[in-house]
Amino acid sequence: MKSIYISLIIIIIGGFFNLHVFAQKAKLNNEIIQSMLKATKYMVETVSTNGGYVWYYLPDFSRRWGEMEAYKTMIWLQHPGTISMGHTFLNAYEITGEEYYYKAAQKAAAAIIFGQSYEGGWNYMIDFAGDKSLKHWYNTIGKNGWRLEEFQHYYGNSTFDDDITSDAARFLLRIYLEKFDPSYKPYLDKAIDFILKSQYDLGGWPQRYPLKYDFNKNGHPDYTSFYTFNDDVTWENVHFLIQCYQTLGEERFLDPIKRGMYFYLFSQHSSGAWAQQLNLNLETAGARTYEPPALLPSTTCENAFLLLKFYQYTGDKRFLLAVPAAINWLENTVLPKDKIEGERTHPQFVDPNTNKPIYVHRKGTNVKCGFYYCDDNDKKLLAHYYGKSRIPLNELKNEYKRVASMSVEDATKESPLHIGPFTGKGTPQKYYNLTRHYFDFTVEKTVVKDIINSLDNKGRWLSKHAQISHPYIGDGVLKDSTDKYALTMVGDETDTSPYRDESDQDYISTRTYIKNMNLLLNYLKTYFEPKH
Repeated sequence: MKSIYISLIIIIIGGFFNLHVFAQKAKLNNEIIQSMLKATKYMVETVSTNGGYVWYYLPDFSRRWGEMEAYKTMIWLQHPGTISMGHTFLNAYEITGEEYYYKAAQKAAAAIIFGQSYEGGWNYMIDFAGDKSLKHWYNTIGKNGWRLEEFQHYYGNSTFDDDITSDAARFLLRIYLEKFDPSYKPYLDKAIDFILKSQYDLGGWPQRYPLKYDFNKNGHPDYTSFYTFNDDVTWENVHFLIQCYQTLGEERFLDPIKRGMYFYLFSQHSSGAWAQQLNLNLETAGARTYEPPALLPSTTCENAFLLLKFYQYTGDKRFLLAVPAAINWLENTVLPKDKIEGERTHPQFVDPNTNKPIYVHRKGTNVKCGFYYCDDNDKKLLAHYYGKSRIPLNELKNEYKRVASMSVEDATKESPLHIGPFTGKGTPQKYYNLTRHYFDFTVEKTVVKDIINSLDNKGRWLSKHAQISHPYIGDGVLKDSTDKYALTMVGDETDTSPYRDESDQDYISTRTYIKNMNLLLNYLKTYFEPKH
């Protein structure tokens, strides 16, 4: 009888303990929900410009920056700007069901749609004051960013660089699918048509479209019409079209998807490597003046991983058979032991004719008198585009062995290109993760509490060490050549390129907001059934 009483006491104590644990979890979850909503309301109602965002703001909003300093009428699209903010709002809406987040995403979508070009794409930034203001920005701030040559000239067209157009289109696809709101469909269709129209017959894409050829810098040809791998231009367009095929199910996407994938085979150099850009004769080409015509270990490794993915999508062994040549080239371009720096085992650039490293340096003080040059000396390498890189070669080898050991049937069983009925839950429109910037991992309770406690009484997660810049004070002045700025991120006081602020100045940061929101959402979704 005594043992029965003891068992009952243990059960009662255990029940009280479980109730206490449940109450503690519920309390923390409530704090998370309140903190997220408070932070979001501040960003939407105080920080945003017509629903859009740049990257950093001084707390009094006297200055603001995207990749470069922005006017108060401007927003930035590139991560962590307006598109990523919109994705974060939809993440929050899908997990919590709170309608405020959906409305915040709608405001971001309205800003993105405002900046959509006549043809259907997007530039890096949107200026609500129009071209008269944007052209002035390019002719002043943009023109004087020494290392940011992509901002030194106003093209008036759209870019695939930095996943701008493809991710803007992806966000419109995502918000359209969220509630099947037909008001978004015309802008989504326009973006899809733009991506399809801009694809070259061989399957690749230019960096910018419609094609322009009018910015020849220091004798270098305008590279924006070249076939482009840099910043995943080709892959992100293929990726977006695959997402369209999965969610919209239209057969018209299959041909451009396949041409995009096969372009990786057509463009592979005879050595097994890849360049970042190729001219229309498929010859290795340079781009910005610190990107010489070269083969790149980083691009080669990334493209080899993609070939393995494409094999798993198609079952075509030509993708698989092209990987060993890339691995062999990467093995042959490892730097000598005395040239390796930590995990940086490869040169950034390799001469396609000699297979020797090309190192890039700079002299001067600003755009007016600064210049880049190449040699075989690995000293005084650029800070903003370092001359050596980390290559996950062993990971590539292991992935190749894993995929190559599988049967074609096993390798392709998860292919998104399979034709057949959808067997998942609901319909395809609801299962696919359409954002690139979602943090999906376990979050410790201590991290959650630190994030909650760091929110100030205004609803701000302030951060330090933002990427800021010298204010524009006029065009650079011609000076004597010097090595003073060879190793710095920025030149003299006329250089408007960004650099890290090492002071204790506080900033409002979209990156910090996005990171904290996604960490909190990852913790929350352990206890909440997502809306769908």
